[in-house]
Amino acid sequence: MIEVIPGNMKITFLDAATLGDISFAPIERLGDLVCWQTSSPEQVIERVTDCDVLIINKIKVTSELIDAASNLKLICEAATGVNNIDLEYAAKKGIPVRNVAGYSTESVVQSTFMHILNLVGHLPYYDAKVKSGRYSWSGLFTDVSLPFFELDGKTMGIVGMGTIGKRVAQVACAFGMKVIYYSTSGTSHCTDYPSVSLEELMSVSDVVSVHAPLNDRTAGLIGGKELSLMKREAVIVNMGRGGIVDETALAKAIDDGIIAGAGLDVYSSEPLSAMNPLSTVRHAERLSMTPHTAWASVEARARLVGMIADNIAKGW
Repeated sequence: MIEVIPGNMKITFLDAATLGDISFAPIERLGDLVCWQTSSPEQVIERVTDCDVLIINKIKVTSELIDAASNLKLICEAATGVNNIDLEYAAKKGIPVRNVAGYSTESVVQSTFMHILNLVGHLPYYDAKVKSGRYSWSGLFTDVSLPFFELDGKTMGIVGMGTIGKRVAQVACAFGMKVIYYSTSGTSHCTDYPSVSLEELMSVSDVVSVHAPLNDRTAGLIGGKELSLMKREAVIVNMGRGGIVDETALAKAIDDGIIAGAGLDVYSSEPLSAMNPLSTVRHAERLSMTPHTAWASVEARARLVGMIADNIAKGW
């Protein structure tokens, strides 16, 4: 392994805008950091020609890009998934690839329950009721026109019991919920909670929470058939990957009242296409949506930058 000498290398970040307004000081201390906010496929080739370390988030690292970076010694993924990198070609060229993991667990868990509580508590409805003046004019001290249910005593079904799934389970238990899960890998390693079939999970859960990676086992895992098994008063949240839940089937289930609602932070194509069926649901009040922000708390992004810096400091 080659020791990294601070200030003695060029570090290029091709899509720094994905991390927002966060300090890159830990990385800047290691070398000459050049941050491009965004980079088009045409721009990436010219921008990597003299870099020693390449940092990317969603940019595709192809064999062509690797060949263009004649000084390249290390590729740092500013995320956990590395499916945007030609790993085989990087290995062939002797260029290590390092990713980061575990930096966003608490952020994703908090966002998960933000969506759940929003859906079951109907916050937008009641917020609008007060701000519009309708509550003031009602003459009543309260408004129970849109009932909500308690999480206590309800069943949380988790799809994917990895690090994030386990933390979601802990918080669900704090709310007094019963937790069950479906193992997307086919191996039920977690013995803290009952492992059930996907069909059972969908049919008995009051809240279904998806925390799985997108792969051959999970692509299209939850479609119209699975959604039809859910209780009419149940909700589903997806903080994993968009392709796990069939968006056309989900939009139909929302509009037809097959389920009570859905909370989404991820989509099959990002940013969300205006042609996506979720963009035109008739009952938008049953849908809680965020633009892939669950991972991105201030603390999570700071941890991410620190972990990237650690990966560079290790050398190659």
